[in-house]
Amino acid sequence: MTVAAPRLILLAHGSRHAEWAEPFRAVLARLREKQPSLDAHLAFLERMAPSLDEAIDAAAAAGCSAVRIVPLLLGSGAHVREDVAQTAQRAAARHPTLQVDIAPAAGDDAAVIAALADYCARCAEFGRAS
Repeated sequence: MTVAAPRLILLAHGSRHAEWAEPFRAVLARLREKQPSLDAHLAFLERMAPSLDEAIDAAAAAGCSAVRIVPLLLGSGAHVREDVAQTAQRAAARHPTLQVDIAPAAGDDAAVIAALADYCARCAEFGRAS
C-alpha cells in the first residue's frame, strides 16, 4: 500500500451560519494556490462539517501516515488545550499508525499578531478606505 503524504488539517471553530466559514475557505484556497502539492483540508470544532474527528478519520482512510492540526483560532484556550488535544488522543487510539500533531493556535504566531496590529492600525485611519 502506498502511504499518502502528511495531511494538514486547518481547524476553525464553526458556526450555525454557512457564510461564516468563507474566510477559512479562502485561507485554504490561498494555501493550496501557494503550495499546490500540500495535502490540506478544512475541519471544524462544532456545528459544521467535517468535524475534526471526521477529517482525521478521512486522512487515515486515505493512507496518510501523519496529520498536523492547525488551529485557526486567536489563542490557545480550552478548545486547543483540551478539546483538540482530546480529539488527537482519541484519533491515536483509533488509528495507532497515524501520527497526530497539533500546531500552536494561529493567534499565538508573531506574524499573525503583527498582521492583526497592522489591520487595527488601518482601521484607526478614520475616513480612509480599508
